[in-house]
Amino acid sequence: QMEKGQLSRDTFMKEIAAMTEHIVKKAKEYDRDTVPGDYATLQTPCPNCGGVVKENYRRYTCTGKPGAEPCGFSFGKSPAGRTFEVAEAESLLATKHIGPLEGFRSKAGWPFTAEIVIKHDEETNNWKLEFDFGDDKNADTGEIVDFSQQDTVGPCPVCGAPVFEHGSNYVCEKAVPTVAQPTPSCTFKTGKIILQQPVEREQIEKLLATGKTDLLDKFVSMRTRRAFKAFLVWNKDEGKVTFEFAPREGGSKFPPRKTFSKAAPAKKVAAKKSAAAKTPAAKKAAAPKAPRKPGAGLKPSEALAAVIGAEPVARTEVIKKLWDYIKANGLQDATNKRAINADAKLKPVFGKDQVTMFELAGIVGKHLSA
Repeated sequence: QMEKGQLSRDTFMKEIAAMTEHIVKKAKEYDRDTVPGDYATLQTPCPNCGGVVKENYRRYTCTGKPGAEPCGFSFGKSPAGRTFEVAEAESLLATKHIGPLEGFRSKAGWPFTAEIVIKHDEETNNWKLEFDFGDDKNADTGEIVDFSQQDTVGPCPVCGAPVFEHGSNYVCEKAVPTVAQPTPSCTFKTGKIILQQPVEREQIEKLLATGKTDLLDKFVSMRTRRAFKAFLVWNKDEGKVTFEFAPREGGSKFPPRKTFSKAAPAKKVAAKKSAAAKTPAAKKAAAPKAPRKPGAGLKPSEALAAVIGAEPVARTEVIKKLWDYIKANGLQDATNKRAINADAKLKPVFGKDQVTMFELAGIVGKHLSA
């Protein structure tokens, strides 16, 4: 059509742009909406529009009410590497809170435990999923807390008032603003998750009743990232919940240290004195070393004797005397100082007109005898 002039350039480009947008949209949505599988439809409606929430390849997403467009609400199936079960997703939508759950992993690869909440985001005017680590961001807002519908966990170890569950913590009734007491007067608060260890209600009940929980085995050190076991105990002196570690099974892992009798050091000292007493005598008894005898000289041949003399001489002395003779008579070659020119006396020793300094030791050896 473009070739025949039946389609304008502007119309053609608009159709190309529309087709491109359609392809890109389908490509983006492919792995979310069109990957086949046995996906669930949740019974709990969308918290934003009341529509139907369905599972797809990657997310739980609102598909809208029948005959209506979806509102855009969705949340990932596997936040921080942990995949929701369908029952967990149902509970999260119904109560907007779930946990504490284990099995999450940070970007650095460390495992962690956390609660998950769905909160309304004013910026997007929709609901979104967030981790809740028990920070209680709204604890200081002064908002009145109502515990009338809750059963008490136990008496506060600080002031004796009832302790209740509040958000991600167990708190004293007098530690938060209430109708009876708008201004908090107590400080008792302990988390539902401590160093990745979920602290169940029954354990806090035991702590408040007896001052100590059972041995808990899922704590993870923030410094070493190693798991450890400990009791949670109420420390009255510090006014807070602290750790108490169980004794090692079978006692210390190290064998008992060896002990020595008191007589042993005395024997050792006596032995040292005895050795010290013997040492001077041994030194006196030792005979003085005889002076080292110089080695016998080597006899030079008749040809070599004409240069250095006929007396027996050490090999090193022979080389020294030869070099003295060479330098005294200027026998080093003018262009190559490593070469030695033979004169009338040296020619019978060298056997040729010129030698190098590297040959000298070998030639001399032939002219020496014991």
